[in-house]
Amino acid sequence: MTSSPDLDERLRDAAARMHRADHLRRLGKATAEQIQQARRTLADLELEASLEEDDVARLEGGLSAVLARLLGNREQRLERERAEAAAARQRAEGHRARLAALEADARATAAELAELASAPEEYTELLAAKERRLVRSGDARARELVELGAALDRVTADLREHAEAHRAGAAAHDALGRVLRPLKAARGASTWDLFGGGLIADSIEHDRLRAADEAAWHAQRALDVFSRELADVGVPTPPHLPKVDTRWFVDTFFDNIVTDVIKHQRIENTLGEVEKTARWVRDTGERLKARHAELSAERARLLARRENLLHG
Repeated sequence: MTSSPDLDERLRDAAARMHRADHLRRLGKATAEQIQQARRTLADLELEASLEEDDVARLEGGLSAVLARLLGNREQRLERERAEAAAARQRAEGHRARLAALEADARATAAELAELASAPEEYTELLAAKERRLVRSGDARARELVELGAALDRVTADLREHAEAHRAGAAAHDALGRVLRPLKAARGASTWDLFGGGLIADSIEHDRLRAADEAAWHAQRALDVFSRELADVGVPTPPHLPKVDTRWFVDTFFDNIVTDVIKHQRIENTLGEVEKTARWVRDTGERLKARHAELSAERARLLARRENLLHG
C-alpha cells in the first residue's frame, strides 16, 4: 500500500482546522445568545437605575422632600433611596462590564473563525486525494484505514473539547469558592450581630458582603465561559438544577447588597443558593471527566486497530 507522509500530515492538519472551526461556530452561537440576554438585562437595569436616581432627586428637593420633612423621616428615607440607587448603579455597571467581556469574546471567536474559513473545503479535497491514492493502491485495508483516520480525528477533537470544558468547570468552581468564603464569614458576623455584636459585627458583615459581591462578578464571568463550553460538548442539562438560573447569578444573589441592613436569613438563603450552584458545577465537572475517560479509551482502541492494520 502506497502512502504519502506529506499528504497524511496535511490531511491531519486540515482535519484539526475543520474541527476547530466547528468548535468556534458552536461557541459563537452560544456567545451570541449570552450577548442578547445581557443586553436585555442591561437595558432593564439602566432603566431601574434611572428611576432610583429620580427617587433620590425627589427626596432631595420638591414635594416629596417637603412631605418627608413634615413626617420627620426625610434623612432615613433619603439614606435608603441613595443606597438603592447605588445598588442599581452597581448592578448596571457590573452587567455593562459583563456585556463588554462577552462582546470581546465574540470578536475574538469571529476573527479566528475567519482565518479558518477555507478549512472544510481543504479537508474535503485532501480526503478525496487520499482516498483516490488508496484505491489505486488496490490494498484491501485502504477503506478501513480512511475510516479509522476520520474516526480518530473526531475522537481527538472531542477529547480536546471535553478537556476545555472540564478546565472551564474547574475555573468556575474555584470562582464560586471565592464567593462562598466571604459569604460564610458574613453569615458568622450576622449571627454575632443577632446576639449583640454591634457596630463591629455590622462592619465585618458589610465588608465580607462587599467582598462576596466583587467575587460574584468574576464567578459570573467563569460561569458564562463554562456555559458555552457545555453547549459545545452537548452536555444535557441535569433534571434538578438549582432554582436560580446561573445566567442571572449576580442579580438574583446580590440585589441591594449595599444597603445598610441585610437580614440574616437573606445571607443564609444566598449562601445556600451559591452552594447549590457550586455543587452543580462540581457534579457536571465529574461527568465531563468520566466522558473524557471514555473518549480516551475509544481513541486507544482506534489507535490499536490502526496499528494492527498497518502491521498486518
